[in-house]
Amino acid sequence: MTSLVSAYIGLGSNLGDSAAVLRAAVRALAGLPGSRLVRASRLYRTAAWGRTDQPDFLNAVAQLDTALPARELLAAMLGIERDAGRARSADGSDRWGPRTLDLDLLLYGEATIAEAGLHVPHPHLHERAFALAPLVEIAPEVAIPGIGPAREALARIDLGGIEPLPPENPL
Repeated sequence: MTSLVSAYIGLGSNLGDSAAVLRAAVRALAGLPGSRLVRASRLYRTAAWGRTDQPDFLNAVAQLDTALPARELLAAMLGIERDAGRARSADGSDRWGPRTLDLDLLLYGEATIAEAGLHVPHPHLHERAFALAPLVEIAPEVAIPGIGPAREALARIDLGGIEPLPPENPL
């Protein structure tokens, strides 16, 4: 039997009906082979980061227990993005721009992975409140390899511009 790994996936959207897009993405993640959705955070409204001349984002984090290797999980996540209408530019020029759906592999168990196109933990996770706040909501004791407890990383950064949406807007 294949062992399961807890993977934490950051979700973001700022085009179209972002709440519906994120809900559909969580359903798609839950349907991945060899995977089970453990929990998902509530939605957070977040001011755009990087390029600020765009609509606010909705962000969340989902926890999956998965038998998929990290590279296969990432490929499946990119497929979910494409199915939601996300088109990534080959040169990365749209990196900070608006998007229908953005899925980031934040953590994959306790693994540290540095390969072309796959970096776990996400290289900027410990600096981004829009990812840390929903992560800490669902997994307050999770550790970021090489950094320490996620809740301590969150305590060190500014939470300005992040607004949790009411619980009646669940994923």
